[in-house]
Formats: sequence, structure tokens, C-alpha cells
Amino acid sequence: MQGLAVGAVGAGTLALGGCGGTPQASTPSEKGTGAAADTGSPSATVSEINPQDYGYTTNSIDDFSKTTLFSDWQLGPITLHHRMVKSAAFQLAFMKNNPDEYINYYARMAEGGVEMIWIEDFANIWDFTASPLKQDYALYDVKGLLDTLHAAGAYVGYQFDTMGSPIGPLDFTENFIGQYSIEEVREWVQVIIGIAEQLHGDGFDAFELNFAANNVGQSFLSRARNDRTDEYGAQSLENRTRFAVEVIQGIKEACGKDFIVQVLINGIEANDKSLGADSLYTSLEETKAIAQILEKAGADSLHVRLGPCGQHIAQFASELYFAVRGQEGSNGFGNRFDFSRHFQGKLRANHSGCGIMIDVANEIKSAVSIPVGAATYMDPAQAPDYFEEALSEGKLDFLVMNRPLCVDPEYVNKLREGRIDEIAPCTRCLHCFYDPDKDGKLLEHCRVNAANWRAYGEDMPEGYEPVPVEGSKNVMVVGGGPAGMEAARIAAKRGCSVTLYEKNGALGGLLSSAEAIKGPHENLGRLSTYLSRSQEVDGVTVVTGQEVDRAFIESEKPDAVILAVGGLRQEPEFSSTGGTQVLTFGDVVGADMGDRVTVLGSNCQSVDVAIYLLSLGKDVTIVTPDPLDVFEKGHSVNMRHFVETAVNARGTRIWPAAEVKEVGDGELTLVSEAGVDVVVPCDAVVDMRDMQPNTALIDGLSGIEAIAVGDCADPYNIAEAISSANLAARSL
Repeated sequence: MQGLAVGAVGAGTLALGGCGGTPQASTPSEKGTGAAADTGSPSATVSEINPQDYGYTTNSIDDFSKTTLFSDWQLGPITLHHRMVKSAAFQLAFMKNNPDEYINYYARMAEGGVEMIWIEDFANIWDFTASPLKQDYALYDVKGLLDTLHAAGAYVGYQFDTMGSPIGPLDFTENFIGQYSIEEVREWVQVIIGIAEQLHGDGFDAFELNFAANNVGQSFLSRARNDRTDEYGAQSLENRTRFAVEVIQGIKEACGKDFIVQVLINGIEANDKSLGADSLYTSLEETKAIAQILEKAGADSLHVRLGPCGQHIAQFASELYFAVRGQEGSNGFGNRFDFSRHFQGKLRANHSGCGIMIDVANEIKSAVSIPVGAATYMDPAQAPDYFEEALSEGKLDFLVMNRPLCVDPEYVNKLREGRIDEIAPCTRCLHCFYDPDKDGKLLEHCRVNAANWRAYGEDMPEGYEPVPVEGSKNVMVVGGGPAGMEAARIAAKRGCSVTLYEKNGALGGLLSSAEAIKGPHENLGRLSTYLSRSQEVDGVTVVTGQEVDRAFIESEKPDAVILAVGGLRQEPEFSSTGGTQVLTFGDVVGADMGDRVTVLGSNCQSVDVAIYLLSLGKDVTIVTPDPLDVFEKGHSVNMRHFVETAVNARGTRIWPAAEVKEVGDGELTLVSEAGVDVVVPCDAVVDMRDMQPNTALIDGLSGIEAIAVGDCADPYNIAEAISSANLAARSL
């Protein structure tokens, strides 16, 4: 909590981006530590179900090269030398629209140590899917992709899916395959076999059948979705698996036994729309029986993930169920799972979603002899001992990873060398999944790695790596929050001489304050550690305890100055009364504020504070001048869905397009969107209205190149702060 004292009003470059948990006292790089601090933790009455244990992030490993994580294993005919596998995800449009970005996106992972890379279906290009995204396969530089990745030492697999097409509707619960004839189903089988043949001929090493989620393959396996009455119906396991068996056997016959076939299936299913209505959803026992049939048909490996019916993103980003602090288990439909009972009580649901499928994978693995891997935030750099134990005990054979490898393509090599504090962490914000940036320019973007989805594009034509600066350049960075540290490391990578000045005694800006409010779910402590360590790695000179003013800048005579001092918080419009306190962000943690609290504002910071207060058992009301359609501005679209439904379900009233008229004794009066006065009982008001730009230090500065980045330029969120800093440093 001490970070709140550091994060004084106007300091830092951070805007929060909402999630849950309890602040963590250590990082995985600290050997033998990881116990969770309990300060400000949710009250027992709020977290009566799904209690969380954050002591799982310990690291006692001295030499990662000697771990099971970095041991050999067999995938069909190939030998892989570690257990981290890149799953198929993202990048759908880039193969055609920006092939340099697409190919180098994966090439960097291969060069960074990833040996098995699964790529996604090229935007459902096949006639079989009839997708509106359908493109001509010949337009894609498949040879360039495969030659590049193979040359970098990686094997390449292709995931086939039929999601979102006429025969793969997005509604998981819809019965639809009964309308097709046996002849049509048999034609589908042959089409998939033909696709595998083409990919095999083009040089792919493996083929993954996505028979999970709402794909057509899953619809045959599912009693909830299979409405056929013939030999492909749900009357028996033999019938349910017939489609999959015929596809697997056909591919093996056409492509040879050495062409790897992996099957992605729902490891265990439950109804998240209507909690407990699970009679038609696939139990773990059914999955084990299905797995045995798939193995007998010739499948080389199984990739298992969660199977909720109504939230596709929760299949592979299941940690969203843990995104709301103090309300872990919130399902996005206004209710909460009890993980001790739902999903048959089989999920590892006490580590904020990390490794949630390990025990499910273990049970499936006990039924088959082929390798079994699992997905959902498998991040061994987050919790080295935790994942090493799971692998060494044989609970699963490989970790199916995506976001950690996207954020840092050198992840594997850095981990092998024990450089955990140099790994850029995934912060689980979900900006990377169908979430536009503030300007709507990017459909997907990464909070931590600003080059993702920008490289080789309009903003970053040079590609992922920043180009060396011409000549020499002396750069001053003012402010040591995430934006300042990002600007400093990129400028230094370009060969600039960089000095970063931070007025407080340590780097991080408001990241420590953010973690105090938000808890450890989003790994903001790891983000601060990584950015701080980057200053040393990239040769930035760091000066703490230094207040920078105009005279100091002019005396130092830098060639360029990057300002990253954070936004200015507005002065509260109202004063405390005898019955109602008026507080600001820095006052929140540890304040004795009574039970009825009103939060002013609807930016992601204000919503994070509201969730924190709810986790303490407070009765929270939110008043904002913004319309409801921008509530939670700064959170990702996916985060908003889970957070807003959970907040509403707790009875928190949101008053959009409203203004506070008066703060009285034990109450406040607001003018609602409807234009009427509303009196709200209120012991405390927390003023979290939007921050304002804070560029006065460089306004009018002459003779020195000056750029403001992060919240001091345009207050919003962490992703925008880091990306603006990265781009500014590249522009020098």
C-alpha cells in the first residue's frame, strides 16, 4: 500500500485497467518467496466462495535447463526440447493484408526459442466454411511463412476451424447439424481430409482439428448441440465421435502416419448462462472416453481447454472469471460460479485462473497414452515451481501458450537462461482480442508490447525493432512510470544517450498504487519489475529523487526531452461535511470511510476503485457525467463485459449523464439523466473524474525537441501510455 504515498496527485503515467485479487508481496524471480500480502484484501462476507491463494508464484529453480519444463518430449515423429507450445490465435487478417507483420510475428517467436508453432486458420478461407472472411488461399505467402519458420528451427502446425460459418454458428447452445443430410456430412469429412492433404503438401508439419468451442466438430461431440437421429447423432459415444474418427483416419491415410494430427476439445463443459443446468454438457468422464476413441483413431495429441457454453473468450481466457476483485467466479451473465461444485469441482480455481485446466488435463491424460496439453494462462515465468511441479508429476505433457509469447517473443530463451525479470509479462487485460484502441485504428493491440499489430504498418513502418538513431542524441526522460520507462528503453535501444529522472525514490509511477487497488491479477508488479530492469539492460541512466523544472532542463541542454509525468487530477468540486468525506485516489486504501460510498467518474480508474470498494463490502454508487455507452472507458471490451455485469449484479447503481449537485451530511444530491434530483445516502465520495493533460513543463520550450507521452499528454490507460511512449521514442 506504500505505493499510494509515492503515487501522489499528478504523478505517474498510469490509468488503471480493472481486475481482481490481493496485492502480492513478491515476484517469481525472488527464490523461495511468493506469499501474498493480505492488506486491503476482500472481506470474508464478499469472498465467501472461490477464495484465492496468491502464494503459488514461488521460484526455487536455479537452473531451468535441468527442469522438466525444458526436457525432451515426443509429438508424433518429432522431438521437442521444451514443453511450451504456441497455440493458434489472432493475426487473422495480417497474412494477406500485411505479410511482413504476420511472418515476422511468428519468426521472432521461433528465434526466441519456440519450437512448435500452431497458426490459425487463414480467416476461414476454405469453401467448406463459407465465411464472409473467405479469401483465396493462393493470395497468401504460405511458402514464405513456412520457409522462414522452418529456417528458424520451428515446426509449424495449422489449426482448422469452422467457427462462425453457416455450419458453425456462434451460439454454442444452438442445435443445427440435424438439418444436413448424411451425404453432406460425409462430404465435409472428405473436404477436411483434402484440406489436410493440401497443407501437408505445402510443407506444414501438423494439423489441428478445432473440435472445441462452437465449431462443427464439437457439435457432433456435444449432446447439447447434436440433434441428429442417425449414425452421427448423440445416441452413443460411437456415434458422437464418428465424424471426428472418420476425419482423423482419413487424414492419416491420405497424408501418412508421420503427419501429426492434434485434436482440440473441450476438456470439461458447464452452462455458464444458466448455472447448474449441465445435464447435456460434456462431463470429464465423457471426455476421457472420447479421448480414448480419438487416440484409437490415430490422433497424435490432445489439446484441452475449458468448455463454457455462452462465452467463447472464456474458453481460452478463462481467467476472466477471476477478473473482478472480491467476486471471483463472476460469469459475465450476472451470476457467480462456485468452483467447488460447478465444472464438477475439477478446476484449479484458487490461483486467479492460472493453470486452471491442469487437473482436468491430468485426468484425461490418465485415460490415454498420447501427449495431453492444456490452455488458459499457462505462464511458467509467473509461477516456475507451480508449473514445474505439474509437469514433473506428469499431470500434463505440454503447456499451450499464446499471450505470454505474443507479449515477449524471446520468452522461452529468457526463461531457459533464468532471466525472468527481463520477460515482458502478459497483464491479462485482453486488449489483444477484438478490442479497438482509443482511436479505433487497431482492432487488436497489446498493452505491454506496442509493436504488436503496429509493426510494418502506418505507425511503425520499420517493423518490430526500432532503427538506430542518426548520429548521437542526448535524451532526457522526465517521469519514471510505465510511459517514461518505455520511452527510455526504446530510445536507448536506438543508440541514444538516455537519462531518466524520477522525482520519487523509486521507479514505477502509479503501478504500485494500481496493484494495491486492483490486486495481483494483472501482474502489474511484474510489469514494473520488467520495465525497471529494462533500464539497466538497455543502458539507461536512472536518477531518482530529482525534481525536474524548466531551469533544470535548460541547464542540462538535452537534444530531446520526453515528458511522462502523468496527468493532473481535478481538484474536488465539493468539500467534506460532518457526515460525508470527500476523498481522492490517494486517500482510498486504508481510509475509514463508512459503508456507503459514491465514486465519481466512469473511466477505468474509477471503476477499478469501485470494484476495490465492493471487495471490502462497501455499498457503492457510481455517478458519471459520461453516457452509459462509454462506461469503463479504458478497459478492454472483454473486460468490460465481465466487470459491468458483476458490478450490476452486486446492486451497484450507475447514474450516467448525471451531475452531483450537492454533498450534504450523510448524503449527496445528483441531477439524473432524466433531469430530476436524486438523493443518495453517502458516507464518502471518491472523486475519480477524468484526469487532465499536464504538459506545462515543456509548453513553449524552444531549441529542444520535446514530446509529451502517456497520461500527461492524453490521459486514458496503460496501453495508450506505453504505445505513445514507444512511438515517441521511435520518432526522435
